[in-house]
Amino acid sequence: MKKSYLTLHTAVLLAGFTGVFGKLISLNEITLVWYRVFFASIILFFILKIYNLKTLKSFSEIGKISKAGILITIHWIFFYASIKYSNISIGVVCYSLTSFFTAIFEPIINKKRFNIVQGLLSLLTLLGISLIFHFDSSYQLGILLGVVSSAFAALYTIYNERLVQFYDSKLINFYQMLGGTFALGLILPFYFHSFPKQSFIPSLQDIFYLFILASCCTVALYIMFAESLKKIPEFTVNLTFNLEPIYAIILAFLFFDEGQSINFSFYIGISLVITSVLLQSIISARTKKIIKQTVS
Repeated sequence: MKKSYLTLHTAVLLAGFTGVFGKLISLNEITLVWYRVFFASIILFFILKIYNLKTLKSFSEIGKISKAGILITIHWIFFYASIKYSNISIGVVCYSLTSFFTAIFEPIINKKRFNIVQGLLSLLTLLGISLIFHFDSSYQLGILLGVVSSAFAALYTIYNERLVQFYDSKLINFYQMLGGTFALGLILPFYFHSFPKQSFIPSLQDIFYLFILASCCTVALYIMFAESLKKIPEFTVNLTFNLEPIYAIILAFLFFDEGQSINFSFYIGISLVITSVLLQSIISARTKKIIKQTVS
């Protein structure tokens, strides 16, 4: 269990850099995401060869996994759109709503009772995030896009939690990135026909950033993400990812001078987010312990 939590927090740290690359890469959000999933697919193809993992032969299984890839692709499009129409802080702060949407969607999708504790912890997290960042009315479109992004992130996590119980995480990630590459690839011709002035060819600098984004912040991150879901509940995983905005905002302060000053409310907000994560981790660990004792 400790190893799973260490893996999860390493993934969160890597996730903190995704918003930074969204700002560094000059491509628009749709083209950026297509290159991200395309590069990730290539990297994962060679990883499967190295680990001697056999690809799936069943089209139904491939389709089932690829659906989750489309969900994460849509999440990324709205996430980067939120950053490009506002700033890094807005995009990553809105991502913290993922745990809130998980608490709502999971009982509906998995036909479970609504967990009041999860709902309260989500509200605690939202309170902490609101203290960290004061929304500007000029960023309303960016905020709206960020909210939509977090909803798709929650759906992806819930759906992915089922897959990791049956398939290797590297295999899952490969077909998800492949699914995102083909699905978004079908849309690209229509997109560039409608917006011919948008650039499709990345610069050498963009290629460098895209490779790091695809290898470290996509392949490595989502393999860790899938591995952690094998031991840790999806709500706890999403709640822990609420630490991502903290890392990303600090990076935005350091490298992009987004004009935010760290004040007393910032530290209170961080404390509330960390408290919500720790409480959920403790509750999750105790619940598993009680279940094990009951079974034995």
